[in-house]
Amino acid sequence: MGDFAQLYLVVEVPADAPARVSCENVLRAIVTSPHARGRLSAILLTPSASQLDAAISPLVQLAQKQGIAVLVEGDARLARTVKADGMHIPASNDPLAALEEAREILGARAIVGVDAGRSRHDAMSLGEAGADYIGFGLPARAKQTAADVDDDKAFRRDLVQWWSEIFEIPCVAFDIDKTDDAVELADARADFLAIRLPASIDAADAERWLQDFNGALAATSAA
Repeated sequence: MGDFAQLYLVVEVPADAPARVSCENVLRAIVTSPHARGRLSAILLTPSASQLDAAISPLVQLAQKQGIAVLVEGDARLARTVKADGMHIPASNDPLAALEEAREILGARAIVGVDAGRSRHDAMSLGEAGADYIGFGLPARAKQTAADVDDDKAFRRDLVQWWSEIFEIPCVAFDIDKTDDAVELADARADFLAIRLPASIDAADAERWLQDFNGALAATSAA
């Protein structure tokens, strides 16, 4: 099952300029790595609240030159300005309204995916409304025990498996930071595995980090 899923890289864009330079170097190491070819198909840029267009544009261009689609989280106008391939809509109380607004701004050709939260009803409604993919992640909790984490991961896996068995619209499994989680969700038939780039990683370790995910998924496929 491991070779079925593609990687979808989630990158939080730092607010300060020196950290953005480091982020760009890390992203360059990843997108030009041989381990990205055939596996890394999309990058989601998560901007800070006051992010300038000039801070996002170089990252968009860097990935697009390697044939990787780039989405911007939560800001359709910014996605349009920096010429991203589309946007990702995070989980919200009214995802259908957010999808409609995004389509008005970006048009029909752009990729617009939506995190459906924990609602099967919302997921189906979003699929019918034209979302390009449906995402399932882990809920944000103010306080979280180890049991909570296990329960949330099991619920996410069940949602991914349910969706993938019934619907043709692609499914993205979000909030993945461990190879074990990636393997489990690949086995659940997620189309894309949204792995979060560690904030502390540097360019020298970035390729090895990506290789770890590739290796784990390839081993599962070969088993």
